[in-house]
Amino acid sequence: MTGSIDPTREQFGAMMKLPDEGVIWMLNLIRFRDQASYEDQRELSGAEAYTAYGRESAKFFAGVGGKIVWSGAVEHVLIGPEDERWDLCFIAEYPSAAAFGEMVKNTGYQAIVHHRQAAVADSRLIRIKPGEAGAVFG
Repeated sequence: MTGSIDPTREQFGAMMKLPDEGVIWMLNLIRFRDQASYEDQRELSGAEAYTAYGRESAKFFAGVGGKIVWSGAVEHVLIGPEDERWDLCFIAEYPSAAAFGEMVKNTGYQAIVHHRQAAVADSRLIRIKPGEAGAVFG
C-alpha cells in the first residue's frame, strides 16, 4: 500500500480556497521509511533524510513567517488502526494560508522537497484554525 506523501492538486486547491483569515496551524503526522528512497540510491534512513529536509527547508519556512508551535514524540496510539504508527508529530504555524502556499510554490523549496519525499512512508497534513485553549473538551 502506498502512503500519503504529497497532496493532490485537488487537495491543495481545496485547502487554498478556504477562507484565509490569518494564522493557520498545520498538524503533521509523519511515518518514516526504514530506508530513504532517493532516485540516486543514496543510503540514508528515512529519519536522516527527513533531518536533511528540515535543515534545507528551514530558510523557506522561516522566510514566510513559519514556526513550530508544538511537537511531541508518539508513544502509543490508544484509538486508531492498530497498524498505523507515527514517528514524528508537530504543529507548524503559518501567518496565513497564503504564506504556506508561497513556501510550497517557491522554486528553492521545490528543489529540496525530494528529501521529504524520500524520507516519508506515510503522513497526514491537516489544516487547523487555531482556537483558544481551555479547561474542557469541545
